[in-house]
Amino acid sequence: MTDLFKSTTIDSAPEADIEFPQFVRFPATQPPHPLQEFINHYKLVKHAENGYFCETDRSPFVLKYGSEQDQEEAKKQASVMPTNSSDPEYKSDRNYSTLIYYLLTPDAPVSKMIMNTSRNIHILQRGKGQYVLIYPDGTVKSFKVGFDYSKGEVSQWVVPGGVWKASFLLPNDEFDNGLLISEVVVPGFEYTDYKPFPGSEALTELVGEQRALELKPLL
Repeated sequence: MTDLFKSTTIDSAPEADIEFPQFVRFPATQPPHPLQEFINHYKLVKHAENGYFCETDRSPFVLKYGSEQDQEEAKKQASVMPTNSSDPEYKSDRNYSTLIYYLLTPDAPVSKMIMNTSRNIHILQRGKGQYVLIYPDGTVKSFKVGFDYSKGEVSQWVVPGGVWKASFLLPNDEFDNGLLISEVVVPGFEYTDYKPFPGSEALTELVGEQRALELKPLL
């Protein structure tokens, strides 16, 4: 695996079996009251991947890509994901970083499989969950996030650009069956740096039929 796809925080995390809890297959109709209060307080809104989010910071410092004359047109163009042999390519300027709250709840228990151009730094705030990554060569890595380090849970993890990622909620009492993280994207996030997974056929081609069937709830 190329160095572009290495992440010490993830590579050192113990592998976890993928077992979806009941509310992944049968989501609730609404969040528990304490989680709804959190959503209301921080003005979180529904995310394209599922779950709830709000952007809390966008760096005022800007990384320059391309010429000033090209910026408006370039902003409409998708960035180029990193590969085994090439770095990411941005078509327009990017803020140094962006920061969001991201929340999974029993009514929105899955963050769908997507890929970002930039590195995504995740910091656990409360709750428990599980992440599933698929690398370009079809390797699947899954690990649990939480504060019980004795059970192999991690509370910081960095997902490289060019790697597919999804996550799902795990039952927990400490945060009313919620999972709250802060996510820092470097360089800062733009929707042209985001790609949803193309579908079940592509998943089968990437990981094989049996593994694709296991991962289908993440599409």
